[in-house]
Amino acid sequence: MDRKHTIHPFFSGRLFTHLFLLVIVVVWTAPTVGLFISSFRDKDQLVVSGWWSAFSSSEKKTAGRIGGAGEQIEINGKFIICGSFLKKGSSKKIIAFGARSNEPDAYQIGETIRHKNGATFRLDADGSYCWESPKPAERKRGQRYFYVVTSPPVFTFDNYREVLGSQNLGQSFVNTLTVTIPATIIPIMIAAFAAYAFSWMRFPGRNFLFIVVVGLLVVPLQMSLIPVLRLYNRIGSLFAVEAKSYLGIWMAHTGFGLPLAIYLLRNYMSSLPRDIIESARIDGASHFQIFTRMVVPLSVPALASFAIFQFLWVWNDLLIALVFLGKADNQIVLTSKLRELLGSYGANWEILTASAFVAIVVPLMVFFALQRFFVRGLLSGSLKE
Repeated sequence: MDRKHTIHPFFSGRLFTHLFLLVIVVVWTAPTVGLFISSFRDKDQLVVSGWWSAFSSSEKKTAGRIGGAGEQIEINGKFIICGSFLKKGSSKKIIAFGARSNEPDAYQIGETIRHKNGATFRLDADGSYCWESPKPAERKRGQRYFYVVTSPPVFTFDNYREVLGSQNLGQSFVNTLTVTIPATIIPIMIAAFAAYAFSWMRFPGRNFLFIVVVGLLVVPLQMSLIPVLRLYNRIGSLFAVEAKSYLGIWMAHTGFGLPLAIYLLRNYMSSLPRDIIESARIDGASHFQIFTRMVVPLSVPALASFAIFQFLWVWNDLLIALVFLGKADNQIVLTSKLRELLGSYGANWEILTASAFVAIVVPLMVFFALQRFFVRGLLSGSLKE
């Protein structure tokens, strides 16, 4: 076989891998890009077209009423009603119109609708219309006409101004930070001490306790939430702790995050070179000194990996926040606020898209700041034992 016409398996496999990764990246980032673009779009265009058509003109079928009998004027024996369906200076343009809802594009701009009673109707591209009839209009409400209007792409900051201003989202943003930062730091601190003990300290039942910790990973949060809440309320009644408080949600997130944290950190710390630990012990260092001066600095990738997991989990949490926190302005978190916006505004997607993008800005910053440690922290120690 001629080697000039063969492809080495390495190159074909690498090409397939790159294409596959490219597809994953596109599928993964497309919703975020769409959300970002939609958050700047005008609400009228957002309802009728998708974000992929944001940079092209959009068409919308709508209706409008002409003036009633009180607005008609008589000129040379004819009764005329003139006005406009569009605001003055609007960038929109009408391309077709009609007298029936099922035929909004029956007539083109420049044509005239002739009714059976002798009345005529003309509509221009700028929205101005003129209704003319030999008989006076008798109804207070004018006749209804339908038309197709095109709108050029419109981008605005009004969505963000409305969300950050009138909807009190800024306070919810601060509340979420108040919940997330301690709920990320506390489990890391506790899990780091526990992981060191499981890795380098000898005590009875060490392996059994670690198996129990790993087994807690499969316990559903929803199943354990009620027992944890009842236990917290009992302890709170003994020490006069407020039921709906930040302390409760910090402890809840700490408890739910500890199994994964201990598992990840233990795998990483147990993979550290035994020689440096033994050398420190020979030099007279205590376990606390070894942990703080050697193990913690060497375990930064694993700590950063779990910090990403925990931060994203707490920041996007809704269930635990609803249970352990109230809905007052000084406690409600972003996810709860977004849920209220959805229930209050319904189809006002321009508010929801802007709110959602504000909510994901901080997690994206955290992830990109720590992502260089992410893979190292997850894979280190995975092949040991």
